[in-house]
Amino acid sequence: MNTFIKWMNEKFSPKMNKITRNPWVSAIQDAIMAVLPLILVGSLITMISILNEYFPKMPDLSPISSFSFGLISVFIVFLTPYFIMEKKKKNDRKIIAGLTGLALFFILVMPVFSEDGTSITFTFERFGGNGMFVSLFVGLIVGAVMYLFSKFSFFKDSSSLPDFIIVWFDTIIPIAILLLFGWLFAFQLQYDLYNFILSLFQPLSLIGQSFAGFVMITFLCVFLYSFGISPWALYPIVFPMWMAGIEANSLNVSQGLAPQNIHTFETLMGWVWIGGMGTTLPLVIMMLFLAKSNHLKAIGKVTIAPSIFNINEPVIFGSPVAFNPILMVPMWLNGLIIPAITYFVLNIGMVKIPAEILQLWYFPAGISTYLVNSDFKGLILLAIILVVSWIIWFPFFKVYDMQQLKKEQQ
Repeated sequence: MNTFIKWMNEKFSPKMNKITRNPWVSAIQDAIMAVLPLILVGSLITMISILNEYFPKMPDLSPISSFSFGLISVFIVFLTPYFIMEKKKKNDRKIIAGLTGLALFFILVMPVFSEDGTSITFTFERFGGNGMFVSLFVGLIVGAVMYLFSKFSFFKDSSSLPDFIIVWFDTIIPIAILLLFGWLFAFQLQYDLYNFILSLFQPLSLIGQSFAGFVMITFLCVFLYSFGISPWALYPIVFPMWMAGIEANSLNVSQGLAPQNIHTFETLMGWVWIGGMGTTLPLVIMMLFLAKSNHLKAIGKVTIAPSIFNINEPVIFGSPVAFNPILMVPMWLNGLIIPAITYFVLNIGMVKIPAEILQLWYFPAGISTYLVNSDFKGLILLAIILVVSWIIWFPFFKVYDMQQLKKEQQ
């Protein structure tokens, strides 16, 4: 075990961190981070809308959600090439790159013009979470083309023209190429490139929404986190899947159908990541009330408040759990067993699958669990999960606590 941890620390972790710092990957991460406040606004509106069941005369606030979360693909397709240019030190082109991303995306969603050309119609659902894979794909293509052409200029370095004039002329060709590409497919060939791009990612979504995909992806996040590696390295893949999954569930419910996608952030927040990634709330409670060593007692006191609100960096790096062979193993077990139980129960219909966006991850366990689906049976599932997680953590906690106590006594 120590040899494995040494290899992870010296070989694997640096490589993963290098991937995370890659400008293309980090640009996607920054784009997702930038839209999170808008997603949270949509989540708050969803939560407030629950009150409509008890107060029917409340105003309909759903348009606020539609024009925040409902436009997430539009935001992403602007921000991705914007941040690519920023990471590549091409700050003079990042606004133009973002606007080009928007223009190409609007072409690819296949708008319909009226006969007199005075109005245009879009399919609104293509702007939401369902289109995130398309917006990321378009954003990366635009970023790559704009960066490639940034290496060439019509003007010499000694040119007396203002820099913004030089940028205008130097970006004409890449903008024209990208928009001509969209025009060719959408308006000449009448080919729906949007659906084609989605079809390329469909196998990934199908795998991610399966039992094995849900368990393994969740475990991989926990596994990386146990070595101090931010799971954000996986977000360019899993975040669009979460968004598309919850939006598809919401659409199904609006059409009188049952939600199908279990692998969403709402599911993880409601039952899997209790206290934070790795289900660490039971461990913190043990430290607070059962620890005999002063070290773990102190950690329990310091980390209980953030853990209640699903912030577990203090316990992961303070106990520590990361790079600690004794506590890493139960964290891995939680990363496998808890999502397996959750998927099984939701899949057989004992608890309703979440169907509304509610990414209020900072709400305490129990509150967030009920809000994601308004199903009291979900609280029973939460209680079972907490018991199972407690059983997993307890023997390892006792061993580590005794080790710390002996050190203190010596």
